[in-house]
Amino acid sequence: MDETDLFKRIREELFTAVIGDVLDVMGHRLQFLPPGVVPLQPEIRIVGRAMPVHEVAWPEGTGDGPLTNQPFGIMFQALDDLKRNEIYVASGSSLNFALWGGLMSTRARHLNAAGAILDGFVRDTAEIRELGFPVFSRGVYAQDQGVRGKVVDFRTPITIGDVRINDGDLIVADDEGVLVIPREAEEEAITAAFKKAATENKVAEAIRNGMSSQEAFATFGVM
Repeated sequence: MDETDLFKRIREELFTAVIGDVLDVMGHRLQFLPPGVVPLQPEIRIVGRAMPVHEVAWPEGTGDGPLTNQPFGIMFQALDDLKRNEIYVASGSSLNFALWGGLMSTRARHLNAAGAILDGFVRDTAEIRELGFPVFSRGVYAQDQGVRGKVVDFRTPITIGDVRINDGDLIVADDEGVLVIPREAEEEAITAAFKKAATENKVAEAIRNGMSSQEAFATFGVM
């Protein structure tokens, strides 16, 4: 199964709770981004590879260097480097401006990116909803980043909350959270999650047929 087909199956059959449970058992227990990072629209799901972007606050007049007079820093280079099935994942540096907008969504969609996940705000929300481009963020705020913040690096490790995000990490995001799956755990975690999801379906059927929760847990080992 190629990666596009695998990601489609993950979107259709798995959800963050079941994968998170598996990662807990494997000892990876700090993999969810903070709960304030939520979808722009309900029932949005994103599955793809992280393309981490390092954003910093840069008030107008700050510093003297190659990015000083470059609005947005190297944001456009980062955006144009997105590949199919990748997710633009931006570290938050300030809640004083938006990190993502409608034209960025248009470009990312053209590049077949999987979505954007932002530790900060988004704007142009009507345009993004019209495009149907999946975006997770801390909320909505129209103030622009052009004179307030810059992208200074991309495809570099970043940290959001307690989670370190590396280039190429698998991310699964839905209404219940944004989950980062480390490369070294990915194959085992996804294989186990498919098995767990199938078992939970059997548990649900057994409970519908009258089995008690205690008996179900003793029988199947999940609840």
